[in-house]
Amino acid sequence: MCLAVPALVQSIDGDYAQVDFGGASKRVCVTLLPDLKVGEYVIVHTGYAIERLNEEEAKKTLALFEEMAQMAAEMEPEE
Repeated sequence: MCLAVPALVQSIDGDYAQVDFGGASKRVCVTLLPDLKVGEYVIVHTGYAIERLNEEEAKKTLALFEEMAQMAAEMEPEE
């Protein structure tokens, strides 16, 4: 299964950017998006920023991921 995740671009250094996945920061390759700017949201797949995403859609998607994580935690059996 493949999963592409929205991330906020925090800084750009050449072909790489530091991005934030709602609290987790990672360095990703941005060569596929040559005009990328700090503050934009991107879709990241396997370490590559593959597409721009508008802020509203990015925030909706991140909120859904958070909701799924909370639901999964609630479903775990208690010890």
